[in-house]
Amino acid sequence: QVQLVESGGGLVQPGGSLRLSCTASGNIAGGNIMAWYRQAPGKQRELVAAKSNDGLTNHVPAVRGRFTISRDNAKNTVYLQMNNLKPEDTAVYYCNLNQFSKGDYWGQGTQVTVSS
Repeated sequence: QVQLVESGGGLVQPGGSLRLSCTASGNIAGGNIMAWYRQAPGKQRELVAAKSNDGLTNHVPAVRGRFTISRDNAKNTVYLQMNNLKPEDTAVYYCNLNQFSKGDYWGQGTQVTVSS
């Protein structure tokens, strides 16, 4: 079994920054992808950024240049540094660990609100 614990959400003004963290514990496989998704009210959950254990990285166009995903494999932790936040970034952010045939896991979500 795997557990994901997220932290770092909150209320921030437009143009501000936040850093999200997610730590995985339990039976962690060597090959995996850790990612951040978000879900705004009334919308589907969408991918924000992903990073494999061997360094392959993807940021969706809406956040490219503003958000940066990173990870510390030794700590089984993934981070999302969010800069120049916009009101449209308001959502619940979810951490995901995809271990392919060994399971797909989600965190409980953390609220990010961008408002003046």
